[in-house]
Amino acid sequence: MNIEPVNNKMCTHLTPLKQKFPTCSMNRKSRWEKRRGQERHGPEAKPEDSVPHGTCTTMCPISEVRRRETQRQLHCFEIERGTENEHMPRADLSRTVKEYSRPAAGKDSTRACDLRPPDVLFKTVCYLVDEIAASPTLQPWTEVYSFVFDRLRSVRQDMVIQRVSGRKCVAVLERTVRFHLYASYRLCGAPLRLFDPHINDTHLQECLSWLLECYNEGQCEHQAEFQALSLLYNLGSTRTLQRALELPEKVRLSPPVQLALAVNRAYMECNPVRLLRLAQKLDFIQACALHRHLLSCRRDLLLLYSHGHNSRNCRFPIQKLADVLYLEGSLADQLCQAHGLQVTGDCVVFSKASFSESPCKEMQCTQMHKLVDDKQQDLSVGKILHGIV
Repeated sequence: MNIEPVNNKMCTHLTPLKQKFPTCSMNRKSRWEKRRGQERHGPEAKPEDSVPHGTCTTMCPISEVRRRETQRQLHCFEIERGTENEHMPRADLSRTVKEYSRPAAGKDSTRACDLRPPDVLFKTVCYLVDEIAASPTLQPWTEVYSFVFDRLRSVRQDMVIQRVSGRKCVAVLERTVRFHLYASYRLCGAPLRLFDPHINDTHLQECLSWLLECYNEGQCEHQAEFQALSLLYNLGSTRTLQRALELPEKVRLSPPVQLALAVNRAYMECNPVRLLRLAQKLDFIQACALHRHLLSCRRDLLLLYSHGHNSRNCRFPIQKLADVLYLEGSLADQLCQAHGLQVTGDCVVFSKASFSESPCKEMQCTQMHKLVDDKQQDLSVGKILHGIV
């Protein structure tokens, strides 16, 4: 069978066409990357003298307040008390916060009167933390999360447009990262229509990346804390590990970073027993960063034991296993059965043949929050988000 050679002239003629008409998928990808870049770094790099500086002294520009009043777009947390049942509820100026709006063609988002200066942005974040997120009366917390999530995004948008940097930028980002970490733990298992962990993760990673970039500009008080949180949240990431190993000696040798490095090493060495033992030394917000890895870590431990104790005549005490897993006995029993292991009386029979890596749907991560719950104790949400331990 003869195969005709490729006509090089034809390829040469097609090359300009490929350059002239790039594929749709490439266009979509470049547009998406450009949009994400604009949200993170601003529309275009501008000379310093042309960067706008906000003059709005309230948490929400008056023009937006009036527009949202007229269009009845006020959030229930922003309505003036006593006007909720009126045809057009009025805004409480002390509680109304500028909402996030997507950049649009023909829309000027750089007007000074619509931008909040750094001091007002920090004041806004403190209000969102103290009066909304930490409020014991505002329920459900999924609604609280949705409101704070949007308003914090608006704060970051104002920061990007004004190219805010320095300590005020760091202070805002630190509280934002803690908020997303706390939400990932508190709303774990919530319905997807109320809380999307993937969207929360995307914004958390963006804020964390921005914050670590700010730390490169100079030493900050909480740098060790957030370098450790980055390691714990991105467990097993070689890029995160490399960045941690290149930190200044003072930060790298600090207790939080050393503990996070030890946890990361146990994870990469596939040593779930040591990882869970080290997890006991973490504080609450560190445990929130680690918690998304705990279910898979416990699964790996059961898989390890299923191979190491694989025998029909071997009986492993369920309470001893529960201590290793840092779970209550009943939950350890449920976890074993969810992975296909036989539990007889107060013992479990390990078998690599019957082990199932995918647990049944009834076994949820929220059932196993004891390791994290015990660390919260009397800490209020406000103290957690402000980093007051």
